[in-house]
Amino acid sequence: MATKLSGVILGTFPELRYEPTAKRILATLGGNTVVDTLHAWLVWEPKRITPIYAVPQAELLAELRAGGPAADVPELGVRLSAGSPTSLDPRTGFGRHTTPGEQLDVVTGTTTAPGAAFRPDDPDLAGYVVLDFAAFQWREDDEEIIGHPRDPFHRVDIRASSLAVEVSLDGVTLAKTNGAQLLYETLLPVRYYIPPGDVRLDLMEESPKRTVCPYKGEARYWSYPGSEDGRNVAWSYDTRFRDAAQIHGLLSFFNERVDLTVDGLLQARPVTPWSRPQDRRE
Repeated sequence: MATKLSGVILGTFPELRYEPTAKRILATLGGNTVVDTLHAWLVWEPKRITPIYAVPQAELLAELRAGGPAADVPELGVRLSAGSPTSLDPRTGFGRHTTPGEQLDVVTGTTTAPGAAFRPDDPDLAGYVVLDFAAFQWREDDEEIIGHPRDPFHRVDIRASSLAVEVSLDGVTLAKTNGAQLLYETLLPVRYYIPPGDVRLDLMEESPKRTVCPYKGEARYWSYPGSEDGRNVAWSYDTRFRDAAQIHGLLSFFNERVDLTVDGLLQARPVTPWSRPQDRRE
């Protein structure tokens, strides 16, 4: 019987998972180096979608101390697609642990990061501590890492397309192009990145919203004020990552909330965490 690999990946989400990385991983806190190691692992706690770094405790250049009672971090649930298992939204704080272990403070010569380390009880992770990504500044080799560590089983491919692509909302055409760049990302819908000259930016307003993606960079957003679904409906990435150069300066729209026509065919709206609340199927 054939196996659909995306089902295998989604099926592991309830489990504690890890994968060694060959990259040199560096973390700093308050100007002090916390770890500089070639022996880091990527760890996904049960229900976590995105990984985090675990490092050998013996290689820590900071002190670990027992902290106070763990804070009650709310659990934010999310489904990647209709029918997929409920997972933790990546915005769920580090302090929400889904496997047994001990939460610890990280102390350097000048700074303390409360609850920024976690020592899992699992014997396969013995000798390792997991570090809160948000508490430190991170590098892989000599390059800055933002958002969260990159998942080695998650891929982004970008391909040029001459197909006719049209984006509309409530009957108003917001973009029309034959020069889109199509971005294919593991477990996510295809995204259509459109040259700004082919977008009706005169109908849109730039938003203060900003998000980061470890694969594509920092995004700024635009809203279409003429529609309830138009808030933060389009975005564009900065130029920090060379491997996303094909989409630098281009705009993409949430297919979940617009009417997208490709080569004359109206596309179905995918159901994802970015869909309208009334469209999400639990």
